[in-house]
Amino acid sequence: MFRLRPGVSIRSIYFTRRSKLLSPLIPSLPFFKSSSFLRTNTLSLNPISSMSSSRPSAFDALMSNARASAKKKAQPQPKSNSPKKRKTLDHPQKPDKTLNSVQSPQTDESKKLINISDSSNEPKSEPNSRSDSLLKVNQSKKLRVEDKNAGLKSKIVLLKKKAGDFKPEMVANWEKGERVPFIFVSLAFDLIANETGRIVITDIVCNMLRTVMDTTPEDLVAVVYLLANKIAPAHEGVELGIGEALIIKALAEACGRTEKEVKKQYKDLGDLGLVAKASRSSQSMMRKPDPLTIIKVFNTFQQIAKESGKDSQDKKKNHIKALLVAATDCEPQYLIRLLQTKLRIGLAEQTLLAALGQAAVYTEEHSTPPPHIQSPLEEAAKIVKQVYSVLPVYDKIVPALLSDGVWNLPKTCSFTPGVPVGPMLAKPTKGVSEIVTKFQDMEFTCEYKYDGERAQIHYLENGSVEIYSRNAERNTGKFPDVVSVISRLKRPSASSFILDCELVAYDREKKKILPFQILSTRARKNVVMSDIKVNVCIYAFDMLYLNDQPLIQEELKVRREGDNVKHLYSSFQEEPGCFQFATAITSNDLEEIQKFLDAAVDASCEGLIIKTMNKDATYEPSRRSHNWLKLKKDYMENIGDSLDLVPIGAFHGRGKRAGVYGAFLLACYNSNNEEFQSICKIGTGFSEQVLEERSDSLRSQVIPKPKSYYRFGDTIKPDVWFEPKEVWEVKAADLTISPVHRAAIGEVDPDKGISLRFPRLVRVREDKSPEQASSSEQVAEMYNAQKHNHPNNQDDNDDVDN
Repeated sequence: MFRLRPGVSIRSIYFTRRSKLLSPLIPSLPFFKSSSFLRTNTLSLNPISSMSSSRPSAFDALMSNARASAKKKAQPQPKSNSPKKRKTLDHPQKPDKTLNSVQSPQTDESKKLINISDSSNEPKSEPNSRSDSLLKVNQSKKLRVEDKNAGLKSKIVLLKKKAGDFKPEMVANWEKGERVPFIFVSLAFDLIANETGRIVITDIVCNMLRTVMDTTPEDLVAVVYLLANKIAPAHEGVELGIGEALIIKALAEACGRTEKEVKKQYKDLGDLGLVAKASRSSQSMMRKPDPLTIIKVFNTFQQIAKESGKDSQDKKKNHIKALLVAATDCEPQYLIRLLQTKLRIGLAEQTLLAALGQAAVYTEEHSTPPPHIQSPLEEAAKIVKQVYSVLPVYDKIVPALLSDGVWNLPKTCSFTPGVPVGPMLAKPTKGVSEIVTKFQDMEFTCEYKYDGERAQIHYLENGSVEIYSRNAERNTGKFPDVVSVISRLKRPSASSFILDCELVAYDREKKKILPFQILSTRARKNVVMSDIKVNVCIYAFDMLYLNDQPLIQEELKVRREGDNVKHLYSSFQEEPGCFQFATAITSNDLEEIQKFLDAAVDASCEGLIIKTMNKDATYEPSRRSHNWLKLKKDYMENIGDSLDLVPIGAFHGRGKRAGVYGAFLLACYNSNNEEFQSICKIGTGFSEQVLEERSDSLRSQVIPKPKSYYRFGDTIKPDVWFEPKEVWEVKAADLTISPVHRAAIGEVDPDKGISLRFPRLVRVREDKSPEQASSSEQVAEMYNAQKHNHPNNQDDNDDVDN
């Protein structure tokens, strides 16, 4: 029978239990890295073989080496550039169950050994272990961000609550004083885009603004600018200066795709924002960027606009990439749309202004309205809109709103030289008799309607002059001759003023007004006086500000002919062909007005503008008012006014027109829904030269599919679609109800739109943007006016296009 000496049995059992405890730790013990140790001690781990050996036992060696290792642990170990592979130790032979059943208490030495192993450094890593660790941290961070976003997404629908039932804490998932996350605005954009009702959209925007006011009011200016899809006031001329090609390049690089792949998906989806959303960055990064905030996005947009000179396009691209890499969820979609200035979510700026006023009522501590105000929400919306019409600068309006309240806003934000206001516009009328009827028992004036470029000239206290177009574009560099004339012909009594006028091309030798087409040949920027070949005459007709006094609340009679302090005529010296007052008469005699209209036409003018003088005669910025009417020379023969329309599609020419577009699909603009609505197909009135010019110009604007914000009938199938870029002035025989076109759908007929019959091109309106095209509301008004004047020429259900 095989017998074990008592001492050996206990040691063997004791070591066996120790080896079991140590086996998971052995690979991490420094002394097991030695190959000589493995060779001399591997067999000694077998308790049976140790019985006949006079050498120290494996356990003794193990304990001895562990103590030595513990002493050396504090000393720096030399790094190995090529660490050897560790050999896997054989497990000791499994002892008999009888041996395993013997219990032996753990000694202090064994505890020390285990503690040494637990507290030792991790084994030396492979070179990429740090990267793996950082990626794990990023993944953890990403999960936290996704969880936070998921929580916000589940609550964002609460913005649709009625403002009276909403509280900001229902939605906000960031602390007070923290920067507003961009995902909050992006999700709100998504919510707005899926709504069509103006009241619901106003509630969403109002509650959104209230949430920002409650948590981080210092972010409100940036939030409002992004909601308006702007980065600065229009008159400052700040532009991002990026094209579609640059955005595609940045998107491809940020998302690890090729430009070809991005372009192909863009062709399929027709919206770069949707491409960005589908292409969200999937590249692994050593450090995940911090989540985007409103301020980060807004400041980056402003930085993009400032980049200029050498490598500016690369710098802009890198700014865009940085935003896209940090973007999550639906953020990429709205980043791209904001960069394109094509938000297209159905949020009109007037709705934003109304929501801002209502948010102020609910939020601010100054919200107690004056006693005479019956409907505070409506009045607050009206005040903000009115203030914005005379001071369209959110940087001034929002801080004033937060500090002094909405009821004091007209006092804290007023009309200011150097900041242009939107021009007052006239509504069309069909004839002289209609004018006399409308302005019965009122004094009114008739002025020549000049065919030129509307201008607002600001003369500041320091003697500087600024010229702005009808859409607030700064045109000072385009008209240095106008600057010179204004400075020379103003009277000394006028130290500062804002003049409303028309700049008209003029032949000073023949003393004759020239057509608008001649004026449009002038260079647009950085014009040098010596290079000017087309002279202009300033025809002044209104004064909005004079010597530190706003005049827009004064009646026209005071603004024009007033009390030797507040009036137009005494502030300038006329000089034929350079500066003249608009030719005008004050009369209510039908025959006299008709003769005056004929004289205007003979003087190469478009017709007349008729204005009330001393009743309902204040200046109404940015409004098409019933108190100003326009009567053009051919109103009696056609629809009463031309329309400014946007070409959104075209049909290939055939026969003599092969190689060019044979006809174009035109649309008006609906500002409430931010959409272009088809109104007619135009194919007549083009000379061969004009048709070729328009075809060449629009070929660069071809897109693969219609925009999501184009509205047209199912049977309309152009051969090509265009970006909305150009504005064409068009005249027609009349308007008719159409089952095919979508202009003003629902405003005159619940299911049908309005179309033009026999449209013809007059000219290209380079002074207008597509969003300034004739509105669907104007189209409906013109149809109703035609219906009133020609009751037998209406409701033609046949869609006639030529």
